[in-house]
Amino acid sequence: MSAQEERDALTPPTALYDHALRLLRESPDGFPPRRGYSLPRKTVTGEDPLSWGEARSAVLEAFSPLPDDPATLHRRFERLGIRDRHRHLIRSTVAGLPLPAEQAAAARTLGRRVIQTGTTASTVTAGIALLGRLGKPEDVPYLSVLGLFRDLTGPAVKALDVLDRPSAAVVWLAVHARRDELQPLVRALWAGDGQAVYPELVALAASPRFVSSTVARRIAEASQLPDLLDHRPSDTGLLARAGSLLVRMGRSRDDPTDLLACRDALRVYDGVVGRAGLLPPTLDNAAMLLSLALDLSSGTGVLLDWPPGRRAALLESLGRLLAEPRWAVAGATGSEADQRLRADWIRRTGRQPFKHPDLPDRFRVEVVSGDPADREPVEARVLIDGRPVVPAVFGRGPAHGPEYLLDEGRLRAGTEPREVQLAEADCTEGCCGALYVTIRRDADQVVWENWRHTMPGSREPAPELPAYRFDASAYDTEIARAETDCSWSWRARTVARLIKAGLIEKPDLLSRWDAGRGWISSGFDDPDTAVVTFWYVPGLASGSPERADSPLQFRWVVPDDGTPPEAQAAAALRRLAEEDPKSYARVCGGSRERAEELGFPWPGNA
Repeated sequence: MSAQEERDALTPPTALYDHALRLLRESPDGFPPRRGYSLPRKTVTGEDPLSWGEARSAVLEAFSPLPDDPATLHRRFERLGIRDRHRHLIRSTVAGLPLPAEQAAAARTLGRRVIQTGTTASTVTAGIALLGRLGKPEDVPYLSVLGLFRDLTGPAVKALDVLDRPSAAVVWLAVHARRDELQPLVRALWAGDGQAVYPELVALAASPRFVSSTVARRIAEASQLPDLLDHRPSDTGLLARAGSLLVRMGRSRDDPTDLLACRDALRVYDGVVGRAGLLPPTLDNAAMLLSLALDLSSGTGVLLDWPPGRRAALLESLGRLLAEPRWAVAGATGSEADQRLRADWIRRTGRQPFKHPDLPDRFRVEVVSGDPADREPVEARVLIDGRPVVPAVFGRGPAHGPEYLLDEGRLRAGTEPREVQLAEADCTEGCCGALYVTIRRDADQVVWENWRHTMPGSREPAPELPAYRFDASAYDTEIARAETDCSWSWRARTVARLIKAGLIEKPDLLSRWDAGRGWISSGFDDPDTAVVTFWYVPGLASGSPERADSPLQFRWVVPDDGTPPEAQAAAALRRLAEEDPKSYARVCGGSRERAEELGFPWPGNA
């Protein structure tokens, strides 16, 4: 053994809490770095990994009986093979550990001693989990410091969420808010400088590019937004920022359950909508208030625990305000391209959320086009008994659009059961899952049953949903209405839908060119264009495809030329019939090698 190794062996390890304090003192201005601190590196030799079930049983055994002190817990973990890599399992197991009432005080004391003196992530995680159940306000400072280790942020924030939600939010933001634009506000929150928090919050541009739904919620919690609104009731800058954070929290493209997790969401809604008349009638404010109304009408906002009649009253108030001439003018003008898109959206959508303020419809499909400035998706929101299904039971992505659910008749009920995907995680189903339901007709009723919620890699059970039965006549009427109602659409989107319908009717328009239909819709970056994608496989038309497992994807952009959508779609379909689309579309997918092999330039090389 070398001299250094001998010294290391004789030197007791530093408690993680003390190590975090030292790192914080050494950080510039006492502010933690983005992504937090790394845990001290440990060398693990001869580890025999336990299975998930074995590790869970080992954690339960380590707490039976309840250890008298941190050293006993540490020895049990070592003997049973519980390592730092079991942190997530330790937290969930200890969180559900049976603890008789007479052991609560001893377990709390153990948790406190472990988080202050523990030297391993495994034991400290156990202490954090105990305090998440039994902690008191005096435990908040210790948990806040330990939460600065990025591998302990999750359990520490969970515990703090129970004890002190603003502190939990500050720790979360300090570790996870990485964008430069957020740093002045996060620094003010970390320092507890209330005088600096207010101006930084008002100055923050709540763009979805750097304010996700979770960031928005944590900012609202850390800044104690309802109290700020109460203390500054006439501050229109703060009022507008609060409204934009509410909109961000309910974004279906992120995690709309953040809005449901915000304990003060009702107070913020009351504060914003109740004082909305003070806001200047700008395009930004009109779009923000309309977005709030859409969410209160058919989005995640419906699912909050509203007092009877309160949501309907807020919607009615917004409806009256936005119908005033000064607000109508605000939504009717815009010079820049983005402003014009937003103004057009407000004109199309402005009265939609107020058509069904609080009707107890058994089944309804509401096609909602979100704010184009935020590149919000178009959703076919399914509401059962007035409640939106997708955010209520899925919450990992928006509902599918009308092109998928309505244009291709997927929601129609036939005698043969049909499984329909209602939503998919914004990343992909293979990553974070999807929501399915089986639809069938049963005599004079339509049945939605056998709900299926795929959650890859999750050990948490998916929520169970009952079978729903609807009057078949009313169901068919509602589906027919939703399929034919295009009031939500704009010209380029309608062009794309008509092109898609034409290719479904006449697939040979593409197949003659050895091509198959891909994704067709309006452009994401430029909603004033229709985008047609297709897959190319040589020999497809002859029935002898060549290397079908290596297709090339092409993208054709059709700009809106201002003529009626029907004329634009007809012209596009004629061109597809007469000219090989590979001659004017551009490669956008597949492989570089296959593109070069077939003589097509790869993106960026043209």
